[in-house]
Amino acid sequence: MAGLPLSFAEPLLLLGLVSLPVLWWLLRVMPPRPRRIEFPPTRLLFDIAPKDETPARTPWWLTLLRLAAAALVILAAAGPIWNPPTGVASSKSPLVILLDDGWSAASSWDARIKAADELIANADSDRRGVALVPLSEPARDITLMPAGTARVALRQFAPKPYSIDRVETLATIGRFLKSTGECEIVWLSDGVDTGRGTEFVEGLGKMIENRSLTIFEGGASSAQALVAAENAAAKMTVKVLRTETGIAGGAVRAIDAKGSPIGEARYSFSPQDRETEATFDLPVELRNDIARLEISGERSAGAVQLLDKRWRRRAIGVVTGSTSDTAQPLLASTFYLSRALQPFADVRLGDRGAPQQVIAQFLDQRLPMIVMADVGTLSPDIRERLNAWIEQGGVLVRFAGPRLAQADDDLVPVKLRRGGRTLGGSLTWEKPQHMASFAADGPFAGLVVPKDITVSRQVLAEPDAVLATKSWASLEDGTPLVTGEHRGKGVISLFHVGADMRWSDLPMSGSFVEMLRRLVDMSGYTSTPGAGVAGDPKAETVAPLRTLDGFGVFGPPPPTAKPMSADYRDRATADHPPGFYGSAEGPVAVNTLASGDRIAPLDTSNLRARRASYTNAEPRDLRGILLSSALALFLIDAIVVAMLGAGLAALLRRRAAPAMLAFGFMLAAISPSPTRAQNNNDDFAIKSTSQTRLAYVVTGNADVDSIVKAGMSGLTLFLAQRTALEAGDPVGVDPARDELAFFPLIYWPIVPGAPKPPQDAINKIDAYMKQGGTVVFDTRDAVEAPPGDNGGAQTPGMQTLRELLATLDVPELEPVPREHVLTKTFYLLRDFPGRFNSGQTWVETLPREDEDETAQRPARGGDGVSPIIITSNDLAGAWAIRPDGQPMLPLTPGEPRQREFAFRAGVNIVMYTLTGNYKADQVHAPALIERLGQ
Repeated sequence: MAGLPLSFAEPLLLLGLVSLPVLWWLLRVMPPRPRRIEFPPTRLLFDIAPKDETPARTPWWLTLLRLAAAALVILAAAGPIWNPPTGVASSKSPLVILLDDGWSAASSWDARIKAADELIANADSDRRGVALVPLSEPARDITLMPAGTARVALRQFAPKPYSIDRVETLATIGRFLKSTGECEIVWLSDGVDTGRGTEFVEGLGKMIENRSLTIFEGGASSAQALVAAENAAAKMTVKVLRTETGIAGGAVRAIDAKGSPIGEARYSFSPQDRETEATFDLPVELRNDIARLEISGERSAGAVQLLDKRWRRRAIGVVTGSTSDTAQPLLASTFYLSRALQPFADVRLGDRGAPQQVIAQFLDQRLPMIVMADVGTLSPDIRERLNAWIEQGGVLVRFAGPRLAQADDDLVPVKLRRGGRTLGGSLTWEKPQHMASFAADGPFAGLVVPKDITVSRQVLAEPDAVLATKSWASLEDGTPLVTGEHRGKGVISLFHVGADMRWSDLPMSGSFVEMLRRLVDMSGYTSTPGAGVAGDPKAETVAPLRTLDGFGVFGPPPPTAKPMSADYRDRATADHPPGFYGSAEGPVAVNTLASGDRIAPLDTSNLRARRASYTNAEPRDLRGILLSSALALFLIDAIVVAMLGAGLAALLRRRAAPAMLAFGFMLAAISPSPTRAQNNNDDFAIKSTSQTRLAYVVTGNADVDSIVKAGMSGLTLFLAQRTALEAGDPVGVDPARDELAFFPLIYWPIVPGAPKPPQDAINKIDAYMKQGGTVVFDTRDAVEAPPGDNGGAQTPGMQTLRELLATLDVPELEPVPREHVLTKTFYLLRDFPGRFNSGQTWVETLPREDEDETAQRPARGGDGVSPIIITSNDLAGAWAIRPDGQPMLPLTPGEPRQREFAFRAGVNIVMYTLTGNYKADQVHAPALIERLGQ
C-alpha cells in the first residue's frame, strides 16, 4: 500500500467495500406505509400511553456503526499484513540478487540480510534457482544454486571495509544474463554513490533489457562517514558526511590507542547540508593521544577515522643565524617560517641567543623537527649531536643564506659550491629562474608547480652521479631548488634559497606552506636508510598490524592484505584494508576514505524498476484485530438495539435470575481463573523439560536483559557446534514466580543499585542451590575495580551482590584452583575470561587433600557441583551475538582469542553443572586402576 508498510493477501476482496453504499441503502429502507381505516372504537385507545416506543427509522449513527463493522469484516477477509514480508512478483524464472556490500552497507546490514533471506525463502517456495552477486567481488563467478544453498552462502557474506566499484562487476553480470536468459533481478542497494555510480546505473539499465528489476532503497539508516581530520592550532576538527537531507545530529568520540575515551564532540546537520564538522576543544597533549575517531552509534568502517603520528601537532624548533631586526620584521626569515608552520605545528622560535645554544636546547627537548635558516658553521659537538638525532629519526630542514654559502658543512644532503649564484644582476647574463618541476617520487609529488615564483639567488650543488636522485624540486635550468636524503631513520633537507624574500619569492607563495607541511609529515614516521627519497628502490614498506572489518571493529589482517609504502596516503582498498600498518610503536594509519573523498545519494531514477524498502519489523497479521473490532461493534449494536427496543429492561424485569447468571458467566470468562494459571504453569513446565535449557534471571533492565538473552543464545549455539549437547532456546526466569528446578544452570547478571528480591525468591534460590542447581552470579564490572588486592570487592556490582547474598546460605568460596575439575571439564583452561579478563572466578571451597596425593592427581572435585559461581568478567557480554552472527559487544583488552576462550569457559561451566565430578573420576582413572590392582 503506497506510503504504508501494509499489504493484503487477497486484495480483490477489497472490492467488497464498494457494496457499503448498497448496505447503507438497505439499512435505511422503510417498510410500506400501512393503510388507514377509520374505526370509531379506536378513539378509546388514544388515551393509553404506550410503554414501548420504536423510532420511525434507524438513527444515522447506528447505521454508521453497522457499516464500520461490515467494512472491518471485508478488510479482515482481504488478509491485511502490517510490515509484509519482502517479496517480488510471483515468477518461475531464476532470481538474481545484486548485493551492495561496501562499508556504506554496514550500518543497515541486518536489514539487508533479512530482505535477502525473505527473497530466498519466496524463491524456495516457488522452487526457483538463486544467484547471489556481491558487487565488491568482480572476479567472482555467478552461478545459480538451490535456495537452501543460497541461504547458507548469504550468511558467509560480510560488508567490506572499503568503497566498492560497482562498475567492475558489469562485465560479469552481462555474461551471466546472456547465458541465463529470462530472470528476475533484485538490487539490494545502500543508496550511496562513492564514485562512478551513474556509470553503473546506465550500464545496468542497458543489460537488463526487458527483465524484471526491483530496487530496495530507503527504510534503513543512511550511512555516515568521517574524513579530513585536522589537528589545528587550538582544536581538532573532523568532517562528518551523509547522503540524506533533513535536520540531524550526533556525536563523535575520540579514543586513544588503548581504547580509553578521551573526549566527545557534538555535531549537527542543517536541513540541506550533507557535510558538517565536529570540533574537539582539547589541550594539544590530549589531542596528540587520539588514535581513533568514531561516530557514536554508527557501525561501519567509514564512520571511523584512524590517526597516527602524521596527525599529531608537532613542536617544531626554528633557528636563524642572521641578526634579528625587530624594527623590520618582514625582513626576518623567521617571520615567513613561523606563519607557514603555525597552521599545523607548534612553532618554537629560537631567535634570542646564540644558534649553538638554541640548537642544544631543542635537542634536549627532543623535538621531532628543527628548521635552521642560514645557520653557518657549527661546533663539532653540536654537529655530532645533530647527526645522532637525525640517525634516530629527527628531521632537519635547512635554508641557504650568506653564512651557509661560505661555510664548510656536512649537515647538508649534497655537496655545495662555495659562494652563491646571482641571477639577473647588472654583471650577469642569466635571468631569474622559475620553478620547473617536483620529483615524481619525492615528498612534494602531486603538488602543483607554481609558475609565478622566481629565484634570483641560490647556492649551487656540486654535480655528481646521485644529485638527480636527491633533487626534490628543480628550476628551469635543471639546478636543484630543494634537495634531501635519508640518514638512518631521519631526514635532512636543504632549500637552496633563503627563508626570506631576498633570494626568491618562494616564502610568499602557497606552495611554500604545502612543501613545509609535507616535510612536517615526514617527522611522523621513520623510513629505512637510503641515499635519497627520489628514485630509491628500497623505499620502506610496512606490513598490516591490525585492520578494521566492515563494521569498524579491529581484528587480525585478512590473508589478502598486502604490505604498503610507509608514506601511503590514499583511501583503503582490497589490498590495503583500513587499519594500522607497521610496528606497534609507530604504526601508519590507513582510512576507508581519503581526505578529499565525498559521498552522495545514488540516483537510480533512470532505471525502469519496481521500488521496495527495507524494514526491520516483523510482519503482523491484522485479521485478528479487525475481526475482534468488528465483533465488538456488532456487540455494541446488539446492546443499542436492545436498549432502543426496551428489550434489555424487560429481560431484567422478567428474567432477573437468568440475567444475573449470564452476567456472572461473562465475568468468569473475562477474569483469570486458577485453572488458566495452572495451564500456564503446565505450559512453562513442558517447555522447560522438553529439552535441556539454560536459564537466566530477568532483571527488568531492558539493555541488560537483551544482552544476556543474546549471550545465552550464543553459548547455546556454541555448545551445539562443539559438543554433543543440543540445548533448547534459553529461558528467562523470575525467581519469585517461576519454578527453577527444571534448569541445571541459571545465569544471574547483577545490576548495580537494583532492589533486593523478596525473601520468597531468596528462599527459592536457596532451595534450588541445595537441590543441586548452580547459579552463576556475574557482576560484569571487572574493569571498574580500583587497583589493589581487594579492588574487586569494592565495585558497585559486588556491593549489590553482597546485599543479595546476605540472607543466603552460601558456602565458603575460593578462586578456582588450577587443579579444579572446572578447569578440565571439556577444555583445558587456566582462567575464565569474558568481555574482561581481569576479574576473578570464585567457586565453593573443596576439602584439601594430602600434598603427596594432590601432586599425583591432576584434578580435584568435591562430592557434587559448586552451587554458586561468582565472576565479574561479563561472560554473557562476550557470548552475545547479533542475528547476523557478528559479536554484539567489544572486548577489553581485546586479545586475539579472548572471545574464543570466553566461549570455552562457558562450555566448561555447562558441562561441569551437567556431569558433576564425573570428569574428576575420569582423570583419576590411572590412579583408580592402580589401587584396584593392589
